[in-house]
Parts: sequence; structure tokens; C-alpha cells
Amino acid sequence: MKLGTALCALALAVSTAYATEYKASERAVKLAHDNILIDTHIDVPYRIQSKWDDVSQATEGGDFDYPRAVKGGLNAPFMSIYIPANLEFEGKGKSYQLANQLIDGMEALAHRAPDKFAMAYNTDDIYAQFDSGIMSIAMGMENGSPIEGEMKNLKHFYDRGVRYITLAHSQSNHISDSSYDVRRKWKGLSPFGKELVVEMNKIGMLIDVSHISDDAFYQVMDISKVPVVASHSSLRKYTPGFERNMDDEMLKALAKNGGVIQINFGSSFVTAKAGAWYDKRDEAQKEAKDKDRTDFRAAFRAKNPFPFATLDQVLDHIDHVVKLIGIDHVGIGSDYDGVGDSLPVGLKDVSTYPNLVQGLLDRGYSDADIKKILGGNTLRVWKQAEAYAKKFAK
Repeated sequence: MKLGTALCALALAVSTAYATEYKASERAVKLAHDNILIDTHIDVPYRIQSKWDDVSQATEGGDFDYPRAVKGGLNAPFMSIYIPANLEFEGKGKSYQLANQLIDGMEALAHRAPDKFAMAYNTDDIYAQFDSGIMSIAMGMENGSPIEGEMKNLKHFYDRGVRYITLAHSQSNHISDSSYDVRRKWKGLSPFGKELVVEMNKIGMLIDVSHISDDAFYQVMDISKVPVVASHSSLRKYTPGFERNMDDEMLKALAKNGGVIQINFGSSFVTAKAGAWYDKRDEAQKEAKDKDRTDFRAAFRAKNPFPFATLDQVLDHIDHVVKLIGIDHVGIGSDYDGVGDSLPVGLKDVSTYPNLVQGLLDRGYSDADIKKILGGNTLRVWKQAEAYAKKFAK
């Protein structure tokens, strides 16, 4: 029995509270439920570390909980082991400790609700748990700072279940320059970072090129023998000047590598208007230095409504990838629980994946195409990483 198929009728009956114009058909709901649906970036671990929520039950806050995930057809989320960039500079051991604590939290979740969740360490686990109706918890590490310059830590986190590493986050670290950081210490990857990419290939750890600088991206392309992922990135075509997203030349290089870009749903990743709104808010905040940060932001938002992206604009990103480099190179990396209250109209939480499927159907995508976007492309890359690593297994 596929995960949540018993709730298909219920899912169809539940319309999104955010956008009644987006309504998934029975066919769209069935496609979401009857296929492996992998979202490569959901920030539950840090969310519940900061403020505890039992996501095995319905929760009032957040973008993810088990009941909503089941309604949406999500059966294989990659939970993000997110490490704030500043920890690397606060002393050795802090990033490493937090990473282990967040992994502990995911293992505890699976232990508490074994009828709902199980850890997934390989593609075989994903298939087996899908067939048995259990939601797989895979893990990716967002920010490589817990490696702390020691290759033994790479093996440690692989053994703990991490299956991709985002090399850097919002600041350049000991591995790579960050797209957000104007200081380009390494002009791409550090010497250690270049060695790490090689070892990640050998061990079967996927390389995530989201967040890193353009120079670092192209250096990864030159070094990696295995397809990479951009676990939660969107397109610079629609957000000019936003280096965090990928441009067309990078997409072409990604296709040559065999990799996959998993589209981020955050409005500032999807539309230039949302990014400009944040710039305007931040500039206004600088001018109001004496005001409380939280109060100021709430007041600013009340006076200046946020320009939410829409599901259709997310679909534009998918369309562009497909037209430029083909159907085999795009997936889903929503960044749920990681982008705050900036999610698009029609895609407000994990219950809304059928809306995305409906949009793909409306734009002429076949069932086979949609299956690739939902999870097939990510599984293909993951399998290739597993196969390459077998060459080096003792």
C-alpha cells in the first residue's frame, strides 16, 4: 500500500486555505500519492530544536507535520541538518555538536513514531519504505562547517545518515566561498574543499551546490565525478543579480554533469519583486536604528504588504529548466520551514504538492515527466553516487 493512498479522497476534499483558485484534481492527488515524492530540503530539525513541536502529530505552526505531509503525498523528505554560519567562527566543536544534536532529533522522531517514520540511508530504503507505507526520513547537511577540516568527520556524518552536504551557507567557511558573502577568501573552493569533493564522491555523499559562489560551483563541476544536486535553488533568470540562484550557463554545466536542480519555493527565490521588498525593508530598518527589530519588521510588513510569489511562477522556473536542459534535471527543494512567511500562493505547506502536480498537468507534462520531477531525477542521481562509491568500498 502506497503512503497515504487511503487519504487521497480526504486530500482532494481539503482545499488550500491560502488560495482557493488552486484546486488539485483527483488525477493530480493520485499522482502525488502513488509515486515517490522527494523534497530535498525541509528545515524541520532546526525548527524543532529552536522551539519543540511534535511533528508526528498535527501542529499549529510550521510548514511540515505528518498529517499534512500525508495529505500532500510527501513520502521521502530530506530533513536539513542546518548549521548557522556563525558557529564555525565561535570555536571548534560547536558546529559539530549541533549537527549531531539535530541528527539525534530525527532519529528520535523515527523511534517515537515507527508506524509513521523510518530513517532512510540509501535508495533501497526509500523504495522499501514507500512500499510499506512508511515515510522515509533522509538527511542532508546544510553548511559543511561541522566537518571542521577533518576527513574523519565526513565519514562520521555519513555513518550517521547524512547523504548530501551543502558546502557553505551564508558566509564563506573553511570549505567554500558563499554566494552571499562578498569576501571571496578562496576564489571558489579552499584547498581542503577540493579534497573534500573528491572524498565525498568516494564515500557516496552527494555534493550540494546551493549557496556556494559561482567560482566554487564551476570548480565542483571540474572535480566531481558524480552528478551533483542544487538541493534548494531557483533561477537567476527571474531574479537578476541574485547569485544564490543559478543562471543559464550554470544550468548547462549542471546538465553536462548529470545533476539536478531542486526548485526552491521561497518567494524571494522565485520573483525579483520579493527580493526587492526585502532590500527595501532592510534599508528602512537601518534608518530606524533605535527601534526593536521584530517590532519594526512587523510594522513595515503591515504598511508594505509582502509580494508573495504564486504557484504559477514556481512552475515558470520548472518550465525554464526543462526547456533549457531537459526533464531529467529538475526536482523539488521547497525550503519548507526555512523561508519563514514567504511561501507562494498555492504552495503554503507540505499539504499542497498536489497543486504543483495540477499545474504541471495543466502545462502539458506527462505522468512520466511528473514522476521524474517528484522524485525520479533525485533518485537517479543518488543511485549514481551509490554506484560510484562501491568502487572504493573496502
